[in-house]
Amino acid sequence: MSISNITVYMPSVLTLIGIPGLESVQCWIGIPFCAIYLIAMIGNSLLLIIIKSEGSLHEPLYIFLGMLGATDIALASSIMPKMLGIFWFNMPEIYFDSCLLQMWFIHTFQCIESGILMAMALDRYVAICYPLRHAIIFTHQLVIQIGTVVVLRAAILVAPCLVLIKCRFQLYHTTVILHSYCEHMAIVKLAAANVQVNKIYGLFVAFTVAGFDLTFITLSYIQIFITVFRLPQKEARFKAFNTCVAHICVFLQFYLLAFFSFFTHRFGSHIPPYIHILFSSIYLLVPPFLNPIVYGAKTT
Repeated sequence: MSISNITVYMPSVLTLIGIPGLESVQCWIGIPFCAIYLIAMIGNSLLLIIIKSEGSLHEPLYIFLGMLGATDIALASSIMPKMLGIFWFNMPEIYFDSCLLQMWFIHTFQCIESGILMAMALDRYVAICYPLRHAIIFTHQLVIQIGTVVVLRAAILVAPCLVLIKCRFQLYHTTVILHSYCEHMAIVKLAAANVQVNKIYGLFVAFTVAGFDLTFITLSYIQIFITVFRLPQKEARFKAFNTCVAHICVFLQFYLLAFFSFFTHRFGSHIPPYIHILFSSIYLLVPPFLNPIVYGAKTT
């Protein structure tokens, strides 16, 4: 059989299956997904409005929280409209370049969210370990600089994933993506070529971003806990720890879902595909849904 019979040359359109094995019930799965998306949009929008309108909230922690809310809105909005189009309106086709752009948006916003969580941990570290110097260190200029670095880091690290797919691959085994959105490895697996470079770079980005941020957050909280437990008064210890509870909850649910999705996708070959896809989708939708709820419950 010739190559032309088993491969597709530079496809212009790809097809997203949705959730393989659950196609018959995708219309029902779309209902809770849509509800989560709407709650996430409303919650994060209210969070941004409150932070902008309340002068007392123009502090580094709440500015970072506003950045997190904006990122959550962008991340959820980059996947849900197309996903609901697949589930409800039988619109699985997506242009190849649009698929690459969606992939870049998704992974860029994921990296930005991780960077913002790291910045919030740094803010809590300085606020609790060096309270008298917090206002001097965390100026609005520094907050803007940190935000800019976080965004640029994400955009620059993820961009080569897009370029490597576009420039290295011309022949594809199929145009059907067994996923509900355009994820890096889901696209790479379509290629009829050596994909080792793409896999290695994808792992490099994941471990560079998550490894650095998670290590920094962990070290920050180790120092925070040491400082808190050295406080002489029980009430002071409780008050200091209480300021960190919301951030700890947010960063734990973000990274636990991220690592579960990452490792099951790459090493869970015995797990049914629909489990992979469901958890990948939940991983992207749950943080935007929970973040405003967690911070709303903990913030007066």
